[in-house]
Amino acid sequence: MLTIKIAKRITNKAIEYLQQLLIPIEKRWVISLEPESPAIGNVLLSYILKPFDLKKGESIPVSHTHFWECMQMAQTFLDMGYSVDCIHFQNKAFIPQKDYDFFIDVRLNLQRSFPYLNPDCIKIFHADTAHLLFHNAAEAKRLVELQQRRGITLNPRRYEAPNQALESADYAMVLGNDFTLGTYAYANKPMYKIPISTPTTYPWFDRDFDKCRKNFLFFSSGGMVHKGLDLLLDVFSQMPDYHLTICGPVDREEDFVKAFHKELYETPNIHTVGWVDVTGQQFQEIMKNSVGLVYPSCSEGQSGAVISCLHGGLIPILSYESGVDVNDFGVILQNCSLEKIKAAIVDISSRSSRELSAMSRGAWEYARANHTKERFAEVYRNTILDIQKHHREKSAIASISTSRNYLLVAR
Repeated sequence: MLTIKIAKRITNKAIEYLQQLLIPIEKRWVISLEPESPAIGNVLLSYILKPFDLKKGESIPVSHTHFWECMQMAQTFLDMGYSVDCIHFQNKAFIPQKDYDFFIDVRLNLQRSFPYLNPDCIKIFHADTAHLLFHNAAEAKRLVELQQRRGITLNPRRYEAPNQALESADYAMVLGNDFTLGTYAYANKPMYKIPISTPTTYPWFDRDFDKCRKNFLFFSSGGMVHKGLDLLLDVFSQMPDYHLTICGPVDREEDFVKAFHKELYETPNIHTVGWVDVTGQQFQEIMKNSVGLVYPSCSEGQSGAVISCLHGGLIPILSYESGVDVNDFGVILQNCSLEKIKAAIVDISSRSSRELSAMSRGAWEYARANHTKERFAEVYRNTILDIQKHHREKSAIASISTSRNYLLVAR
């Protein structure tokens, strides 16, 4: 029996090693950054490497907010005087070889590296999605609902293996709202909300709401069923007087395109554009000619697509699970049934131009006040300082408690 167990361990290690070899070599790099003055300590950041490996003249990508945010997270610690080691979150080979004051991770490296970390390392889980158990279950539910509604079975697109990063962490930083935090509440760990940034901002767009009141936008990254596009195609195909423009990488999901080809490409009031650059003129023109964004996603951390559209002054019709608060300038769907989505679209379209203008302005002002690069940098730094202070106080209390227990035993 012992021999079998040893053989299994060796086999598992061999498989793990082979899997690591299949990961692109750039994801196994360690990129070390140094502050301008002598370092006061070390930080390990497990996220993405692209922002630190740009070619000459290459800009940080704007296709996702995490590129700039990852760079800013590292810069925060550099400005505080720390050396920063950056690894990719899929790097399964890295083993900490020195003491770290902080370890920030988004997926699997925190739990894997936990045994190798110095005891006083402050471990932070950077949660950029809802909890993956919720996330996966929500997508599976949408796929089952689609199957029952349309008689088709599509592949999951956003599935990710769950992890125990939160269980391994001392603290969590969560990109999202109360919904997102709620998916992590079970662990009873100190959690801090961090507002997602945006790749770009826009000037205030003056719209003719009488002309665009029935024009809506769907904008997302991949995972069309996860994001709710199937629901919107069913809705707008039944509402010929209302127009839907679709911006997102629909063509990358062949099974989805096959299932919804008629709605995507043969329905007069549905206009499939595909992927667009948020910094480009085309996207700005689409936003100028639309009254709102409809985004019934089943699970997010905090949707960067929604935030970009708020910056464009679009009135949001969102699921609660989008992770974005809308106050009084938009609609949070009670549920994502076809009926509720239809009702919200009709409700927004039927409002006066004056009210639509006020809601549009409210969305734009909210985004500029809460979701910019400057705001992310400010909140992230203040949160690190708060965590540092809290950790010192907790360590001091633990030290006093240990001393008292020692004195009681000594007596």
